[in-house]
Amino acid sequence: MPTTIMNGREIPVDAEGFLTDPSAWDEDLATVLAANIGIELTDEHWKVLRFLREDYATQGETATTRRVQSVGGVPTKTQFQLFPKKPAKKMAYIAGLPKPRGCV
Repeated sequence: MPTTIMNGREIPVDAEGFLTDPSAWDEDLATVLAANIGIELTDEHWKVLRFLREDYATQGETATTRRVQSVGGVPTKTQFQLFPKKPAKKMAYIAGLPKPRGCV
C-alpha cells in the first residue's frame, strides 16, 4: 500500500492520494490536504468537512454533493464555490475519506 509523508508523519494513501485509513485524519492534516489543492479553509469549509466525517461514521460511505445539500444543508452552489470544479472529490480528499461512489 502506498504511503506519503504529510505533516511529519507517514500516511497511507491510494494511487490518487486519498487517505486509505480515515482514522489517520485530523484537522491539522486537513489543513495540509487543503493547501495541497490550493484551498484555504474557512468556517464554511469546516462545516462541510465535519458533516462529511460525521456522516461517513454513520453511513459507511462518503456523502455525495446531493446528500451534503439535502442532509448537510449546504447548497450545491455553495459547495462549488468552496471546492471549485470537482467539489465531491475535493471535499472527500480534504476530509480524509474515499471518493464518493460514481465520482470520476
